[in-house]
Amino acid sequence: MHLATASVAANLLPLSGIAQEIIYGPHTEIAQLHWNENFYGPSPAAIKAMQESALKSAYYPDLLIKKLIAMIAEQHGLGIENITVSAGSTQALSYLAQVKSRENPIATTQLGWDLHLSYAQNIGGVIVRVDNGDNLEINLADIETIANKNISSVSIVNPNNPTGLLINAGELRTSVIKMSKKALVIVDEAYNEITDEPEVNSMISLVKEGHNVAISRTFSKIYGLAGERVGYIIAQPDVIESIKKNGGSEFAVSLAGAAGALASYNDDEFLKYSKSKIIEAREMVNEAVQLNGLTALPSQTNFVFVNLGNIDADDFRDEMLKRKVLIRGKYGNFNNWSRVSMGNIEDVQRYVDAIPEVLNSLNNKVIT
Repeated sequence: MHLATASVAANLLPLSGIAQEIIYGPHTEIAQLHWNENFYGPSPAAIKAMQESALKSAYYPDLLIKKLIAMIAEQHGLGIENITVSAGSTQALSYLAQVKSRENPIATTQLGWDLHLSYAQNIGGVIVRVDNGDNLEINLADIETIANKNISSVSIVNPNNPTGLLINAGELRTSVIKMSKKALVIVDEAYNEITDEPEVNSMISLVKEGHNVAISRTFSKIYGLAGERVGYIIAQPDVIESIKKNGGSEFAVSLAGAAGALASYNDDEFLKYSKSKIIEAREMVNEAVQLNGLTALPSQTNFVFVNLGNIDADDFRDEMLKRKVLIRGKYGNFNNWSRVSMGNIEDVQRYVDAIPEVLNSLNNKVIT
């Protein structure tokens, strides 16, 4: 579907001078609004910890990783055997997808982050995609039906990427429990901390209750540690062991990454600040969308999925890039839907200011 589109926008960036110049973040002239990063991170505490840890980079990070796992376990009232960390949530999810795809097909949604599933496809795994509803919502009833038909696992992103939509917690809980009796249910909660009620919306409690459920989390989003590549999976011990036995080494996490994650995990002040800036930017985008005659889905994430009407999302992306604003293009056959991430307020304002000009330039271009 849209597995290949994740790198398209990045390939549009200028390449001249990169070999000579070391750049630790986005090009300063580009408003980078396509990767769902948190411009306001890492937290001051995380930066301090990473700087201090750099002085000990000669040593492997095993002790610090064990401490991070223990901290996560304590936070959720689980054992360390219920958790594994990885290089971002992508690594562990990818290994898990490959393991499950050897058993039977994996069921997922038509719209959803699915890079890890591409690795399962590359080794011959079968991915069964369930159509979204009329309003692009995840169709739980149809997924439940598929889950009863020789499916090894179900993969759900909640809140969803790219739509930003959040499934009602009670409905999701009931559905996940039902499906977990037949298959492993994997819920990707990369954006959970950004939702209005993170604890209510999380399915981690189902792991504690003993259900066949795996939850993925990451420090790449609200924590602002995307470049450090730290994520984790919470699941039953046998699922955790299957990840480790099939290449999911916890040594993939760097010493600095583990230090930054440890320092920011319970940094409520930083998380509250980041969330407030995300919401501020989201309100700016939603207002601009409405003022320009467009619509957008209600988002519980740090991005907004905009309906462009009869305008092609790739054309919209390309016109934005001409104005040095980098956003995502189309997702599969959803040609007129465009995702924009919430960066710093100044960059979001550049996107907002460019909308009427871009729409005017594309006004007569209709999707084919």
